Amino acid sequence: MSRASLEKKPAEVASMFDGIAQRYDLTNDLISLGQDRRWRRATVDAVAASPGEKVLDLAAGTGTSSEPFARDGAVVVPSDFSLGMLRVGKSRREDLPFVAGDATRLPFADASFDAVTISFGLRNVVDTAGALREMLRVVRPGGRVVICEFSHPTWAPFRTLYMNYLMRALPAVAGAVTRDKGSYDYLAESIRAWPDQEALGALLLDAGWERASYRNLSGGIVALHRAVRPVD
Repeated sequence: MSRASLEKKPAEVASMFDGIAQRYDLTNDLISLGQDRRWRRATVDAVAASPGEKVLDLAAGTGTSSEPFARDGAVVVPSDFSLGMLRVGKSRREDLPFVAGDATRLPFADASFDAVTISFGLRNVVDTAGALREMLRVVRPGGRVVICEFSHPTWAPFRTLYMNYLMRALPAVAGAVTRDKGSYDYLAESIRAWPDQEALGALLLDAGWERASYRNLSGGIVALHRAVRPVD
């Protein structure tokens, strides 16, 4: 199935995430077998924000990915286009300044942040290239982007097992927890159709970022991409 056949309108995707917001974090823990915590920690380490630096955390959901930045002394702004996710996040983490925002039309001035990061959300943005250009716009020259996203396992036998789990077990397990199997059918398909590591690196370069690189986590189930905005 191609990415084009999976495309939903932004309002449809936002509504889907609104519906699973209450149990989203618990479900992530279950379907990743607890690995999501390690992946998020690796993302924080890759951003390497110094105390006082401003970090934009896109697709922040309920703020789980934002908390470590705040604990490390960074000024983090969690942003998401799902109002349901933001409401749940604000009820749990009143100290974080949640902002509603579309990744393709961010409500922030040029060069507002030292770094921007997005975890497991870029593949749900309808216009990937547009989102990468918007991230470039709101980061200062010399600032960086870190993308943590599902990718393609590098070992063929494991890749086959993983795809079978992804398409069969993930929607079933997640559906039992959230009572919304349909959303996770879509999410599983979106992971399978997502570009591989090299292709996402090329998209970063095409959007204007430089020094794009990546490293695989958990055998390539997840890839951590990093790039820098050129200094004008």
